[in-house]
Amino acid sequence: MQLHLIDILIILLYVLVSIAIGYWVSHRASKDIHSYFLGGNSLPWYLLGISNASGMFDIAGTMLLVYWLFLYGLKSVWLPWVWPVFNQIFLMVYLSVWLRRSNVMTGAEWIKTRFGEGKGATLSHIIVVIFALVSVIGFLSYGFKGIGKFATSFLPPLVTDPSFLANNPQINANLYALILMGITTFYVVKGGMFSVVITEVLQYLILTVASIAIGIIAIHQVSPDTINHFIPAGWKDISFGHWLNLDWSKLNMQAANDWIAKDGYSLFSIFFMMMLFKGIFVSAAGPAPNYDMQRILSTRSPKEAAKMSSLVSLVLNPPRYFMIAGLTVLALVNFSGVFQNLPAGMKPDFESIMPQVLAKFVPVGLLGLLMAGLLAAFMSNFAATVNAAPAYIVNDIYKRYINPNAEPKKYVKISYIASIAVVVVGISVGFVVESINNVVLWITSALWGGYTASNVLKWYWWRFNGYGYFWGMVSGIASALLIPLLNQFHLIDFLVNWPLPSNLEMNTFPVIFILSIIGCILGTLLTKPEDDAILKKFYSTVRPWGFWKPIHEKVMAENPDFKKNTNFWRDMFNVVVGIIWQVTLMALPIYLVLREKMSLLISVIIAAVAMFILKKTWWDKLED
Repeated sequence: MQLHLIDILIILLYVLVSIAIGYWVSHRASKDIHSYFLGGNSLPWYLLGISNASGMFDIAGTMLLVYWLFLYGLKSVWLPWVWPVFNQIFLMVYLSVWLRRSNVMTGAEWIKTRFGEGKGATLSHIIVVIFALVSVIGFLSYGFKGIGKFATSFLPPLVTDPSFLANNPQINANLYALILMGITTFYVVKGGMFSVVITEVLQYLILTVASIAIGIIAIHQVSPDTINHFIPAGWKDISFGHWLNLDWSKLNMQAANDWIAKDGYSLFSIFFMMMLFKGIFVSAAGPAPNYDMQRILSTRSPKEAAKMSSLVSLVLNPPRYFMIAGLTVLALVNFSGVFQNLPAGMKPDFESIMPQVLAKFVPVGLLGLLMAGLLAAFMSNFAATVNAAPAYIVNDIYKRYINPNAEPKKYVKISYIASIAVVVVGISVGFVVESINNVVLWITSALWGGYTASNVLKWYWWRFNGYGYFWGMVSGIASALLIPLLNQFHLIDFLVNWPLPSNLEMNTFPVIFILSIIGCILGTLLTKPEDDAILKKFYSTVRPWGFWKPIHEKVMAENPDFKKNTNFWRDMFNVVVGIIWQVTLMALPIYLVLREKMSLLISVIIAAVAMFILKKTWWDKLED
């Protein structure tokens, strides 16, 4: 489909406004490194919350969620636990408060508050920087694939030679991704955190309007009876058994069954338990050193950090899933039309359902607004990701080891160069990646598997030291990076289909996690504990619960008025209630689009009760 001139003008207007905002705030952002990366800790929590939600409303993730809802129905609301999305609830309830109390600029800088400045702390600092950069590059390649596939549904091909396309089928998607990432880099690098937050609030407003519009279109055009005609038995059931038990072959869509088999989610109960197991540990580890952590560190106070994290689920899920449900419904009833021009022998690419639906079933003018909103989604996520990376390069490498006494504006200029360098590497990786889903699974299962053990123990166990952190991270990250190589040489074939079929990434998470735990324990017990002064300062400042008894006793000996954190059971109760609340926020807009009145009513009641409980047991008890 070729875009109408009106749609193109709307999109161009939005891009120009975003760039103008970046330059408008660049003077304030470039005062010093603190203003550039954290906005001077002057931004209100609700703006940071909307900004954080907008950054997560990414185009690649939305494409993924649309194809998940299409293939898996209501059971797809559980699939985002693979990230896991409920890490926002852990942050909301207690971890954002703990992290913000540290009063640092980056996750790597946080290391010295926990492990001091000895050799173990230095090694830990370096490995966190490495992990952060690898993670950012992974997310950039993930966004690269999403925006490329999105753009090719609307824009004319840049390469048309049949023989070249036969050998390089993704060349047009990659070229468009390269162009759009270049445009976005232009304003992100210039404006820093101020630019990111202000533009993301604007982007969120556009995304919300776009989401409401596409949901209303689906409700207006497609009746509930029509939807029922195009879905397999069990598609509307949010509950599940041992097997997925969705059979698309009766609707002449064997291609859908093939994708489900390729995803490796057929044994759904085992997959669910593995997501839950992985998700609890990943969430308890706290945020990875990315844009989510930067938003927490940018808040004015620990209490506002918790409020900011709570707002993310509330403002992100309802509009996003209203759009996802609308796009899915339009795709279900028009599937043959969506993929009617496929070349002979080529199977449908379910990851491209979203742009295909927009291209074929949304009217002129509204399509331009929707495109601007979805382009905003890409720009939000890309901007937030890029803004997180140079903080580590500049603050944790250049400032700490190379030039600690430079002028403030010198650091900002170096951050410009670092941002561009990270983008170049991310794009290079994106050129060789083929699937959005594969990148997501590698990041959330393999890479985060290597991150989890060290970052759980750092909060909850006093004896854990910098050497344990370093060797736990090294063993985990090395395992995550080696897995694709070992798989290429068929050295881990037994893990490809066990315990889940065709899901190497999820199957290897326990292996990586265990190897990382071994590294943590050996590295800790074979070296001496951290200095008492460091541990006492961390414990009395951050005030975590966990296995801190020896340090607690020493703090009490010096300060009898110190109050121990005894909120473990209350926090865990709030986490459970918060996760239930979050799931209802995802399911509720889907039921609304499907017109499932009873399920919608139940979701509203559960969400209201959960919010009332959280008001009494969490919000009213927040403290700095």
